[in-house]
Amino acid sequence: MGQKVNPIGLRLGINRNWESRWFPAFNSAPQNIAEDYKIRKFLKKELYYASVSDILIERTAKKVRVTVVAARPGIIIGKKGADVEKLKESLKKIVNKDIFINIKEVKKPQSNAQLAAESVATQLERRIAFRRAMKKVMQGAIKSGAKGIKVRVSGRLAGAEMARTEWYMEGRIPLHTLRAKIDYGFAEALTTYGNIGVKVWIFKGEVLQKGIQSEKQNEDGEEKSSRPARKRRGQ
Repeated sequence: MGQKVNPIGLRLGINRNWESRWFPAFNSAPQNIAEDYKIRKFLKKELYYASVSDILIERTAKKVRVTVVAARPGIIIGKKGADVEKLKESLKKIVNKDIFINIKEVKKPQSNAQLAAESVATQLERRIAFRRAMKKVMQGAIKSGAKGIKVRVSGRLAGAEMARTEWYMEGRIPLHTLRAKIDYGFAEALTTYGNIGVKVWIFKGEVLQKGIQSEKQNEDGEEKSSRPARKRRGQ
């Protein structure tokens, strides 16, 4: 039986970059990993209403740079950057280094998988029908330019006694194609009947390397083989 791998982890180094970008010193990797986890957990809780999609962490010997990608950056910044300074002071208690915070805005929040999953989870917590919530997110993603989307929910849907899984898909999601740019997000809805898991896959197109074409053609427009021509005997 085949197992599904995380599409982001499968494409690291191909068309996705790491969210923690640092090289550890001797025996410092466990401490750095624990600090990164605490930073992300703290920011997700504090910036819940800012719709945070990604938190990127870069480290040097004496500095830590945190980049927060959110749909509502104004909530994070506050008046004249006052809220950013408060975040710096709070993060310094977790990491005993100089903290730098960058805020980036999500250009198309409707086609962001993490924000889409959190949107479905929030609607489920408000007791909106799960089918309605799923279709609403899918329509928004397709309108914003996504080439495909798949939404999957699992748990005690609509308060049923037995947990089940339901999913909808529109367009295509080529999970086996490594050059395909697929965004993935996961969220949990804390309902009175229990937790409901929400997974979202969004296909944004294929990423081709520069100078590589599927078919090499010559000047006349005919297909040109990439193999060298064989030499005949006597030449």
